[in-house]
Amino acid sequence: MHTKKNETGFADALLREAEGLELLGDAITEAGISGLRVPEIYSVSEERLEMTAITPMRRSDDLLQQFGYGLAGIHGLTQAGYGFHHDNYIGLNPQKNRKSDNWGDFFVEYRLGYQVSLITDPSLRDRFREILDSRREVLAEWLDEQVDGPSLLHGDLWSGNVLFDDTTVWLIDPAVYYGDPEADIAMTEMFGGFGPAFYQAYSTVRPLSEDYAMKREIYNLYHFLNHYNLFGGFYLGPCEKGFALISKL
Repeated sequence: MHTKKNETGFADALLREAEGLELLGDAITEAGISGLRVPEIYSVSEERLEMTAITPMRRSDDLLQQFGYGLAGIHGLTQAGYGFHHDNYIGLNPQKNRKSDNWGDFFVEYRLGYQVSLITDPSLRDRFREILDSRREVLAEWLDEQVDGPSLLHGDLWSGNVLFDDTTVWLIDPAVYYGDPEADIAMTEMFGGFGPAFYQAYSTVRPLSEDYAMKREIYNLYHFLNHYNLFGGFYLGPCEKGFALISKL
Protein backbone atom coordinates (compact mmCIF):
# COMPACT_ATOMS: atom_id res chain seq x y z
CA MET A 1 0.00 0.00 0.00
CA HIS A 2 1.15 3.52 -0.86
CA THR A 3 0.29 6.45 1.43
CA LYS A 4 0.23 9.93 -0.08
CA LYS A 5 0.16 12.89 2.29
CA ASN A 6 -1.51 16.17 1.47
CA GLU A 7 1.28 18.69 0.96
CA THR A 8 -0.60 20.94 -1.45
CA GLY A 9 -2.04 23.53 0.94
CA PHE A 10 -5.58 22.72 -0.29
CA ALA A 11 -7.72 20.80 2.19
CA ASP A 12 -9.71 18.85 -0.40
CA ALA A 13 -6.90 18.06 -2.87
CA LEU A 14 -6.68 14.36 -2.04
CA LEU A 15 -10.46 14.03 -2.03
CA ARG A 16 -10.57 15.46 -5.54
CA GLU A 17 -7.73 13.17 -6.64
CA ALA A 18 -9.57 10.13 -5.30
CA GLU A 19 -12.74 11.23 -7.08
CA GLY A 20 -10.84 11.50 -10.36
CA LEU A 21 -9.30 8.05 -9.95
CA GLU A 22 -12.70 6.55 -9.24
CA LEU A 23 -14.24 8.17 -12.33
CA LEU A 24 -11.42 6.88 -14.53
CA GLY A 25 -11.72 3.44 -12.95
CA ASP A 26 -15.46 3.36 -13.61
CA ALA A 27 -14.84 4.38 -17.23
CA ILE A 28 -12.25 1.63 -17.68
CA THR A 29 -14.77 -0.90 -16.36
CA GLU A 30 -17.62 0.47 -18.47
CA ALA A 31 -15.53 0.35 -21.64
CA GLY A 32 -14.32 -3.17 -20.89
CA ILE A 33 -10.66 -2.15 -21.11
CA SER A 34 -7.98 -4.65 -20.06
CA GLY A 35 -4.43 -3.80 -19.09
CA LEU A 36 -5.23 -0.20 -18.07
CA ARG A 37 -5.97 0.55 -14.42
CA VAL A 38 -6.01 3.15 -11.70
CA PRO A 39 -4.77 2.52 -8.15
CA GLU A 40 -7.38 1.07 -5.82
CA ILE A 41 -8.28 3.52 -3.05
CA TYR A 42 -8.25 2.00 0.43
CA SER A 43 -8.99 5.19 2.34
CA VAL A 44 -8.95 8.94 1.77
CA SER A 45 -9.16 11.98 4.01
CA GLU A 46 -8.01 15.57 3.87
CA GLU A 47 -4.65 14.47 5.29
CA ARG A 48 -3.82 11.25 3.42
CA LEU A 49 -4.70 8.97 0.53
CA GLU A 50 -4.00 5.25 0.85
CA MET A 51 -3.96 3.33 -2.42
CA THR A 52 -2.31 0.60 -4.43
CA ALA A 53 1.48 0.69 -4.43
CA ILE A 54 2.94 0.51 -7.95
CA THR A 55 6.49 -0.56 -8.79
CA PRO A 56 7.28 1.21 -12.08
CA MET A 57 9.14 -0.64 -14.80
CA ARG A 58 10.40 0.31 -18.21
CA ARG A 59 7.63 0.82 -20.73
CA SER A 60 7.51 -1.45 -23.77
CA ASP A 61 5.91 -0.93 -27.15
CA ASP A 62 3.32 -3.56 -26.24
CA LEU A 63 2.33 -1.62 -23.12
CA LEU A 64 2.31 1.67 -25.02
CA GLN A 65 -0.01 0.12 -27.57
CA GLN A 66 -2.17 -1.19 -24.72
CA PHE A 67 -2.29 2.33 -23.31
CA GLY A 68 -3.28 3.84 -26.67
CA TYR A 69 -6.17 1.44 -27.15
CA GLY A 70 -7.27 1.87 -23.55
CA LEU A 71 -7.26 5.67 -23.59
CA ALA A 72 -9.22 5.64 -26.84
CA GLY A 73 -11.75 3.42 -25.09
CA ILE A 74 -12.19 5.91 -22.24
CA HIS A 75 -12.50 8.78 -24.70
CA GLY A 76 -15.06 6.84 -26.70
CA LEU A 77 -17.63 6.71 -23.91
CA THR A 78 -20.60 9.05 -24.35
CA GLN A 79 -20.77 11.86 -21.79
CA ALA A 80 -23.55 14.31 -20.98
CA GLY A 81 -21.74 17.65 -21.24
CA TYR A 82 -18.54 19.62 -20.87
CA GLY A 83 -16.74 20.84 -17.77
CA PHE A 84 -17.24 19.40 -14.31
CA HIS A 85 -19.59 19.83 -11.37
CA HIS A 86 -17.05 21.40 -9.01
CA ASP A 87 -13.51 22.75 -8.91
CA ASN A 88 -10.49 20.48 -8.58
CA TYR A 89 -6.73 20.92 -9.08
CA ILE A 90 -4.18 20.96 -11.88
CA GLY A 91 -0.84 20.33 -10.24
CA LEU A 92 -0.57 22.84 -7.39
CA ASN A 93 -3.10 25.31 -8.78
CA PRO A 94 -6.89 25.24 -8.59
CA GLN A 95 -8.70 24.10 -11.72
CA LYS A 96 -11.93 26.05 -12.05
CA ASN A 97 -14.96 24.21 -13.40
CA ARG A 98 -18.63 24.43 -14.17
CA LYS A 99 -21.01 22.30 -16.19
CA SER A 100 -21.42 23.56 -19.74
CA ASP A 101 -22.99 22.63 -23.05
CA ASN A 102 -20.46 24.76 -24.94
CA TRP A 103 -16.89 23.49 -25.16
CA GLY A 104 -15.36 26.63 -26.65
CA ASP A 105 -16.83 28.98 -24.04
CA PHE A 106 -15.81 26.64 -21.24
CA PHE A 107 -12.22 26.26 -22.41
CA VAL A 108 -11.68 29.96 -23.09
CA GLU A 109 -13.15 31.11 -19.78
CA TYR A 110 -12.34 28.33 -17.31
CA ARG A 111 -9.03 27.13 -18.71
CA LEU A 112 -7.23 30.02 -20.45
CA GLY A 113 -9.06 32.91 -18.78
CA TYR A 114 -8.61 31.66 -15.25
CA GLN A 115 -4.89 30.98 -15.72
CA VAL A 116 -4.42 34.47 -17.16
CA SER A 117 -6.10 35.88 -14.05
CA LEU A 118 -3.43 34.20 -11.89
CA ILE A 119 -0.50 35.96 -13.58
CA THR A 120 1.12 38.29 -11.04
CA ASP A 121 2.85 40.60 -13.55
CA PRO A 122 0.15 43.23 -14.26
CA SER A 123 1.43 44.25 -17.69
CA LEU A 124 1.74 40.65 -18.90
CA ARG A 125 -1.62 39.71 -17.43
CA ASP A 126 -3.31 42.67 -19.10
CA ARG A 127 -1.64 41.98 -22.46
CA PHE A 128 -2.68 38.33 -22.49
CA ARG A 129 -6.17 39.22 -21.29
CA GLU A 130 -6.54 41.79 -24.07
CA ILE A 131 -5.62 39.19 -26.71
CA LEU A 132 -7.97 36.65 -25.20
CA ASP A 133 -10.85 39.10 -24.90
CA SER A 134 -10.42 40.36 -28.46
CA ARG A 135 -10.46 36.84 -29.92
CA ARG A 136 -12.79 35.21 -27.39
CA GLU A 137 -15.79 34.65 -29.67
CA VAL A 138 -13.70 33.58 -32.66
CA LEU A 139 -11.65 31.15 -30.57
CA ALA A 140 -14.68 29.68 -28.79
CA GLU A 141 -16.51 29.19 -32.07
CA TRP A 142 -13.46 27.58 -33.69
CA LEU A 143 -13.04 25.16 -30.78
CA ASP A 144 -16.73 24.24 -30.95
CA GLU A 145 -16.34 23.40 -34.62
CA GLN A 146 -13.40 21.11 -33.82
CA VAL A 147 -15.01 18.85 -31.19
CA ASP A 148 -17.38 15.94 -31.82
CA GLY A 149 -18.60 15.69 -28.22
CA PRO A 150 -17.42 15.49 -24.61
CA SER A 151 -15.15 12.75 -23.28
CA LEU A 152 -13.90 12.07 -19.78
CA LEU A 153 -10.36 13.49 -19.68
CA HIS A 154 -7.53 12.56 -17.38
CA GLY A 155 -6.68 16.25 -17.57
CA ASP A 156 -2.99 16.10 -16.61
CA LEU A 157 -1.73 13.39 -18.93
CA TRP A 158 2.03 13.90 -19.05
CA SER A 159 4.46 11.00 -18.83
CA GLY A 160 4.95 11.30 -15.07
CA ASN A 161 1.29 10.48 -14.49
CA VAL A 162 1.35 7.20 -16.42
CA LEU A 163 3.20 4.27 -14.84
CA PHE A 164 3.99 0.86 -16.30
CA ASP A 165 4.65 -2.46 -14.62
CA ASP A 166 5.24 -5.75 -16.41
CA THR A 167 1.61 -6.22 -17.53
CA THR A 168 -0.37 -3.09 -16.73
CA VAL A 169 -0.55 0.63 -17.50
CA TRP A 170 -1.54 2.76 -14.49
CA LEU A 171 -3.09 6.24 -14.56
CA ILE A 172 -2.33 8.42 -11.54
CA ASP A 173 -2.76 12.06 -10.39
CA PRO A 174 -5.73 13.02 -12.58
CA ALA A 175 -7.31 16.46 -12.99
CA VAL A 176 -10.53 15.15 -14.52
CA TYR A 177 -13.19 17.01 -16.43
CA TYR A 178 -15.22 16.47 -19.62
CA GLY A 179 -13.92 17.96 -22.84
CA ASP A 180 -12.32 17.43 -26.22
CA PRO A 181 -10.34 14.16 -26.03
CA GLU A 182 -7.59 15.74 -28.10
CA ALA A 183 -6.81 17.97 -25.11
CA ASP A 184 -5.51 14.82 -23.38
CA ILE A 185 -3.52 13.78 -26.45
CA ALA A 186 -2.06 17.28 -26.75
CA MET A 187 -0.70 17.21 -23.23
CA THR A 188 1.00 13.87 -23.80
CA GLU A 189 3.23 15.69 -26.30
CA MET A 190 4.33 18.51 -23.99
CA PHE A 191 7.26 16.71 -22.39
CA GLY A 192 8.46 14.11 -24.85
CA GLY A 193 5.39 12.04 -25.58
CA PHE A 194 4.85 8.30 -25.39
CA GLY A 195 6.30 7.12 -28.68
CA PRO A 196 4.82 5.88 -31.97
CA ALA A 197 3.25 2.69 -30.57
CA PHE A 198 0.93 4.71 -28.32
CA TYR A 199 -0.15 7.25 -30.95
CA GLN A 200 -0.64 4.65 -33.67
CA ALA A 201 -2.84 2.53 -31.41
CA TYR A 202 -4.90 5.49 -30.28
CA SER A 203 -5.43 6.86 -33.79
CA THR A 204 -6.43 3.43 -35.07
CA VAL A 205 -9.50 3.74 -32.84
CA ARG A 206 -9.87 7.53 -32.79
CA PRO A 207 -8.12 9.24 -35.74
CA LEU A 208 -6.85 12.71 -34.88
CA SER A 209 -8.62 15.65 -36.49
CA GLU A 210 -7.16 17.51 -39.47
CA ASP A 211 -6.56 20.60 -37.30
CA TYR A 212 -5.06 18.69 -34.39
CA ALA A 213 -1.66 20.40 -34.70
CA MET A 214 -3.22 23.82 -34.12
CA LYS A 215 -5.53 22.51 -31.41
CA ARG A 216 -2.50 21.05 -29.63
CA GLU A 217 -0.90 24.50 -29.34
CA ILE A 218 -4.07 26.05 -27.95
CA TYR A 219 -4.86 23.22 -25.52
CA ASN A 220 -1.28 23.11 -24.25
CA LEU A 221 -1.33 26.86 -23.71
CA TYR A 222 -3.47 26.11 -20.67
CA HIS A 223 -0.75 23.89 -19.21
CA PHE A 224 2.06 26.27 -20.16
CA LEU A 225 0.20 29.09 -18.41
CA ASN A 226 -0.21 26.87 -15.37
CA HIS A 227 3.49 26.02 -15.40
CA TYR A 228 4.39 29.68 -15.82
CA ASN A 229 2.22 30.62 -12.84
CA LEU A 230 3.77 27.86 -10.73
CA PHE A 231 7.39 27.88 -11.85
CA GLY A 232 8.11 31.15 -13.61
CA GLY A 233 9.84 32.50 -16.67
CA PHE A 234 11.10 29.35 -18.40
CA TYR A 235 7.53 28.76 -19.59
CA LEU A 236 6.84 32.30 -20.77
CA GLY A 237 8.06 31.62 -24.31
CA PRO A 238 5.49 28.87 -25.02
CA CYS A 239 2.79 31.12 -23.54
CA GLU A 240 3.78 33.95 -25.89
CA LYS A 241 3.71 31.51 -28.81
CA GLY A 242 0.23 30.33 -27.90
CA PHE A 243 -1.21 33.84 -27.64
CA ALA A 244 0.44 34.82 -30.92
CA LEU A 245 -1.41 31.95 -32.54
CA ILE A 246 -4.72 32.98 -30.98
CA SER A 247 -4.24 36.58 -32.12
CA LYS A 248 -4.10 35.38 -35.75
CA LEU A 249 -7.36 33.41 -35.66
